[in-house]
Amino acid sequence: MNKDELKKIEIYLKRVLQSPNISVRARPRKTDSAEVYVGEEFVGVLFKDDEDADDLSYNFQMAILAMDLEG
Repeated sequence: MNKDELKKIEIYLKRVLQSPNISVRARPRKTDSAEVYVGEEFVGVLFKDDEDADDLSYNFQMAILAMDLEG
């Protein structure tokens, strides 16, 4: 993903999730995905799905660990 894509996705996520603290960052040595952070905490990975050129989409994957739900 290029810088323009990352910025557009970041603006979208900030608006939809109502959080100005979200950032989308490029991954080292990966061009098909990016990392999503809230502040400095990593929260998930964003994947670009461009298999069908007419149907470009982005998929956000976030894992929630059981230990994060405690306390």
